[in-house]
Amino acid sequence: MNYKEALEHKNESLKNADESVLKQYHLVIAPANTDDSKKYIDDFLKNPEKFDDESCKKYSSDGHFEVMSFKKEEDE
Repeated sequence: MNYKEALEHKNESLKNADESVLKQYHLVIAPANTDDSKKYIDDFLKNPEKFDDESCKKYSSDGHFEVMSFKKEEDE
């Protein structure tokens, strides 16, 4: 999906998510390409506060995105 579609999907997911899930998981827009996504997530995990929804754009080589969730680290 393109960035706009991914943003709409993320916002819908946030609206429907249980609060406890949001506290335990990151919900991010990431590049759909596996290599691009890995680089984005690796950098994101180093300092999540520096990333916003648009941060994913500079990591995407093809302009395709997906909404991903993954467990937050215990010390966050």
